Amino acid sequence: MLLRRSLFAVGLTTACMAPLGMAAAGTDPAPEAGPGPVESTFAGEEGFVEVEGARIFYQAQGEGQPILLIHGYPLTGDLFAENREALVQAGYRVITVDLRGYGRSEALGEQPEGSIESYAGDVLAVMDELGVESAVIGGMSMGGPIVFSMYQQAPDRFDGIILIDTVATPAPPPEVGTWRGLIEVVNQQGTEAVPPLIIDEMLTGEARLEKPELVDYVIGLMDEASKQAYIAGAEALATRPDFRPLLPEIDVPTLVMVGLQDTIYPVSISQQMAEAIPGADLEIIDDGSHAMILEEAREANEEILDWAEDQPFAPEQAAAK
Repeated sequence: MLLRRSLFAVGLTTACMAPLGMAAAGTDPAPEAGPGPVESTFAGEEGFVEVEGARIFYQAQGEGQPILLIHGYPLTGDLFAENREALVQAGYRVITVDLRGYGRSEALGEQPEGSIESYAGDVLAVMDELGVESAVIGGMSMGGPIVFSMYQQAPDRFDGIILIDTVATPAPPPEVGTWRGLIEVVNQQGTEAVPPLIIDEMLTGEARLEKPELVDYVIGLMDEASKQAYIAGAEALATRPDFRPLLPEIDVPTLVMVGLQDTIYPVSISQQMAEAIPGADLEIIDDGSHAMILEEAREANEEILDWAEDQPFAPEQAAAK
């Protein structure tokens, strides 16, 4: 898989050549973090789970069939703030986590080297702590490979899968170079230099122009990641396994979602995944980019609920048994 546009990689190269402590030439400074697209309505359970080397923060709201959602890089569980209420009202228990080093989660001592497998183990530990035997498990971007790793480790924990603007292939050399370049940016200039390089790939131009509060919100999520989390996550993405052989073995209902304007993992990637997973459904959100699940949350929620209502795990279906 190759990035469709070269701007992301070029931006990283430019940033690495800039003087230390300065933003890359031609890059606007990051806006100050704002309160988010809407005021938070979270009114559920939250806490920490102690795992090897980390304290993982989680939030859980609602009752019924669990839906566990895993954020992408370098974000937090609040990526799904605009999805939680709609799913809860439809009868689901929505669980989100902050991966180690992101948001309110923290590594204990020096940040361990990140890997897709270790992140997957952290999420499974949260399920254990909450007594969740199985769930519909979804992942956005880096969260997708984490979902695949969880499925490899414990397929019996899955009632369904939701794959959001993500990928099953290993990183090809150009993408590896992008992530290693990002690590250089962090080491030379600090984490504050990264959001201006990434935000254009996260949101459509229209959203960036017309919804400055959304830009502030996404950058605010990025600002919650530690330096070592930035480095560990980029390394995890650069060295992620090849999950393509796993796809034909997936035997739970699967929804693949992607923004039509995603330039990091474009539509063709999602189409290939959907074709490889038996019975998978594919939904393309026309006005969405890489952070489509937040950017076009209302449409994404409708697609998830339309898909879910016909599945064996749906509240109506479960009640009929």
